Amino acid sequence: MHQRWPSRLWIVRHGESAGNVAADAAHGASLARIDIAERDVDVPLSARGEQQADTVGHWFADRPTEDRPEIVLTSPYLRARQTSERIRAAGGLTGDTAEFFVDERLRERELGILDRLTRTGVEQMHPDQAAMRQRLGKFYHRPPSGESWCDVILRLRSALDTVSLHHGERRVLIVAHQVVVLCLRYLIEDMTEAQILAIDAEGDVANCSVTEYAFRSSDHGTGKLALECYNFVAPIAEGGAPVTSEPDANVAAR
Repeated sequence: MHQRWPSRLWIVRHGESAGNVAADAAHGASLARIDIAERDVDVPLSARGEQQADTVGHWFADRPTEDRPEIVLTSPYLRARQTSERIRAAGGLTGDTAEFFVDERLRERELGILDRLTRTGVEQMHPDQAAMRQRLGKFYHRPPSGESWCDVILRLRSALDTVSLHHGERRVLIVAHQVVVLCLRYLIEDMTEAQILAIDAEGDVANCSVTEYAFRSSDHGTGKLALECYNFVAPIAEGGAPVTSEPDANVAAR
C-alpha cells in the first residue's frame, strides 16, 4: 500500500520578527496598540531572527544529506520566507535538488478588526469581542473579518492533503507561524480542543524551534506520523543564538 505521509516532517516557527519585538514592547508597556508600520504579511525578521534562522540551517546542514529536508513548504509571509531562505543558504536542505513551495494556506491567523491590538486594546476598544472570546474560547471565537483557530485548521486540513498527495515518503520542512505549529499538531495527532489548548497554555512556541515527526508503519494500516520532539530549541541555544518566544504582532486573540 502506498505510504501517504512524509517519511519525516519538520515544522519550524519563523525566526524572531520586527513584529515580535514590537508586540513584546507593547505588552511590556501595557499599550493598546502594537506599533509597526508594515502589513503583517510584510513584517521582516529582526537581526536576532536572522541569527536564529542561520543557526537552525546549520543544525540541519550538520545532518547527513539523507536526513535533511528535500521539500520546503513555507507561509507567504516575509518572515517565514526569509527563515526558509536562510535555512537553505546555510546548507540545511538537500542542495540543488531541494524543492521550494510557497503555500498561502500556511499563513498567519487573520484577526480582522483586532489586528495589532494587545489584549488591553481589545478590552478597551472592543469589549463585546473580549466578552465573546471569553465565552467561546480562542478555539471557536472568530473576530469580525478574521479567523478562529477552527478556520485555520480547515485550511490546514487541505494543506496536509496536498502533502500526503504529492510528498509521500519524502522529507518535508514546513516553515510557518505559532498558531500553525499548534494547529498542525492538533490535526496530525488527532487531538481534542482541550488537549491542544492545554499545550498552548504551557507557553509560546519559540522562534525557530523545531517540531519533528517520523513516519511509523503499522501492520493494520498505512501507518502514521509519530511526534519525536516539540518546541525543540537546542539547535538555537547550542549555535549561540538567543532563544525567544515573543507573541506575533497580531497577538490580540492568538
